[in-house]
Amino acid sequence: MLRIGYIPEHFSTPIWFAKEKGFFENSEVEVELIPYPSGSGHLIQSLKNDKIDIAVGLTEAFVAGICRNDTQYKIAGTYVESPLCWAISSGVNRTDINSPEELHGKRIGVSRIGSGSYIMSFVLALQSEFSRPYYKSFPVLHNFANLRDSVNLKDGVEPSDAFMWEHFTSKRYYDNGEIKRIGEIYTPWPSWVIVGNSKLDQTQLQRALRAVQEGVNYFEEHKTEAVEHISTHLDYSKEDAMEWLKTVKFSGDVTRVDYNRSIVNTARILKTAGVIQQENEPDEVIDERLAAGISASKD
Repeated sequence: MLRIGYIPEHFSTPIWFAKEKGFFENSEVEVELIPYPSGSGHLIQSLKNDKIDIAVGLTEAFVAGICRNDTQYKIAGTYVESPLCWAISSGVNRTDINSPEELHGKRIGVSRIGSGSYIMSFVLALQSEFSRPYYKSFPVLHNFANLRDSVNLKDGVEPSDAFMWEHFTSKRYYDNGEIKRIGEIYTPWPSWVIVGNSKLDQTQLQRALRAVQEGVNYFEEHKTEAVEHISTHLDYSKEDAMEWLKTVKFSGDVTRVDYNRSIVNTARILKTAGVIQQENEPDEVIDERLAAGISASKD
């Protein structure tokens, strides 16, 4: 039984199709799909603790982990080619926070240290030319609901001033007036990767990747069915699901990765932002870790 960890958002639809339409079964792989609503940081933790065999999550989180010498997993391929739009949100009644430029020295809520929501705050600081230290603190809030409560300064959660989460996942809560949007930032890299536990048998991994590719292909050919799934099983309106379809580009070959664009470029930006590389750690060490942390075919 292969345990596949995924984030239960609209991007997971091809994986759901792969399971629902029997593509894993056709590839002679028995799988359990395990949802991780708390995000990529939690997926990394579970890979390191041998609780899952495959993870589908955000490029920056896994590249950062590999640069920090996580050897328990390897990037097996690209899942989504298009960049991710991160919405920057604050509390609906927070008159003190109205733009990303006001976040210097503030409290940035994150799901976990090392997660995409954490890493993208550094990319924002770099693009905004903040001076160090970029922020006051990073309250760890574990999930999207807690992040929303935190910026609204609700009792029972640690307070924060802003957080970053995927645009369409956030939009429902702008529409209902729970939080307010103060800006957005795009990843300067392809947004999602598929990652395999280092202990995973490569034949099993390749069979699973083949099934995921079939799920992607089915998704591309059945957009109406995809919208129906997203709007009935996930936290999105039909209109938002249709808008998202216009923005997303899944990989045409999930066994490959554009090494320079997806891996080297991501690591370079993370290094400049101060997310990776310990003091006095040579660039060559980071390069070696990156090369060793990729099992995908490299373009």
